[in-house]
Formats: sequence, C-alpha cells, structure tokens
Amino acid sequence: MSEPAAPAAGDKGPRLQDRVLGGMRWGRLQEPLGFIKVLEWLFAIFAFGACGSFSGETGATVKCGGETKEMSAISVQFGYPFRLYQVPFEMPDCEGESETRTLHLIGDFSAPAEFFVTLGVFSFLYAMAALVLYLRFHSLYGENKKLPFADFCVTVCFAFFWLVAAAAWGKGLTDVKAATRPASLIAAMAVCQGQDVVCNAGTTPAMGLANISVLFGFINFLLWAGNCWFVLKETSWQAQAAPDSAAEQGAIDKQ
Repeated sequence: MSEPAAPAAGDKGPRLQDRVLGGMRWGRLQEPLGFIKVLEWLFAIFAFGACGSFSGETGATVKCGGETKEMSAISVQFGYPFRLYQVPFEMPDCEGESETRTLHLIGDFSAPAEFFVTLGVFSFLYAMAALVLYLRFHSLYGENKKLPFADFCVTVCFAFFWLVAAAAWGKGLTDVKAATRPASLIAAMAVCQGQDVVCNAGTTPAMGLANISVLFGFINFLLWAGNCWFVLKETSWQAQAAPDSAAEQGAIDKQ
C-alpha cells in the first residue's frame, strides 16, 4: 500500500497564515474601541514622522564695503533633534585677515523634540500591541479583569503625556523659529556691525512640516483622552456600576 504524500513545503506558509489571520475578528474594527486604536496607531506615525524627519534652511547675504568685494551668501541647514549650537556656518571676514570664520547657531531645543518623537514611537508600539490583543485575543481581554484596568491606566498616562509633549514641543518650535530666522542669524554675526557692511536676510525657513507635527500632537491627545471612556467601559468599575444602576431603577419602579 502506498503511503500518502507529505504536504509540500510551500503549503505550510499559507496554512499557518490562515490560522493566525483566521482568528482575527476584523469586525471589531467597526467598534469604537477598535476603530480609535487604529486612529491612535496612524496619528502616532504622523506625529513622530513629521517631527523626526523635519529639516530646514536659513540664510543671509553679506556685502563687504569696497567695489572689489563680492557678496557672500550664507546658507545654514538645521533639523531634528534641533541642537542648534552644533550647527556650524561660515561667516565672511570683511577685514581681510582671514577668508571666513566658523560660527554656530544659538540654542538647544532637543529635549522637547526628542520627548515628542519618543512618545510617538511608544504610542505607535502600544496601539499596535493593544489592537492585536483586542482583535485576536478579545476573549482573554474580556475574561481577565486586569487587562482592561491596565489598558485604562496606560491610556490615561498616554493622554496626559501627549498633552505635555504637544505643549512643550509647541513652545520649543516657537523658540526654534526665533533662533533660526534670518534676522537672528544676522544679529549673531559680528561682521554685520562693521561700517560699510550690508547684511540682508536670505532664505527664510519653511516650518510647515514642524507646525503640522504640533497639530498631530494635540490630535493624539484628543484621541487618547477620548479613548479613556471606551476603555473604562471594559473595566470592572463600569461593570459594577451597571448592576447597581439597574437595582436602583428596579427599586424605584416597585415604589
């Protein structure tokens, strides 16, 4: 008698994939608890991506006195993590002692920017893990009373941290704009204080992407704050409150 043929190696992949994906309850994405987790996951990517990938350029022009002197254009690139004091640029020397002098931008705004990006990464990871738990192991989420309570505590913490991070990064971005505008660059160059030296503003930084990152930060705060209510409904607190309310209503009806 011939033995049954062994399954091909290529069949194991699809079967394992069907086992994993088959247990996913995709319909729960239509429920508020699942849908808002998807939004948290997406907007966390938008927030840390917009801030972490930002780069800008500022500049100025310097025209030394004398007909033989040429105009010098200064261009300075800066970006995340906004340690501006580490960003060098060359200042022309109109006195002729040397061709250029190396200066640096002023300020260090890395703390609020890095906190904002780090919070976005952790929010992305937690939202993805919570989403998998809710879709694939929802029975465990409902049976284990500690999981909804832990989810509620973490959600409250993320909501608070997003408010702090968005406000801190908004203030930090305002300081970055002040430190990188062409007028600040001109004020930092001693050569512009000399006679017969004309300094004009050059490239003005485009801060649109950075502004959007602050907006995404406040949107994340609203999402996590709103999610607190939906997670609270899954905890034992809400489950205990519901029977108590029903008992009170029944006592009123009997009267």
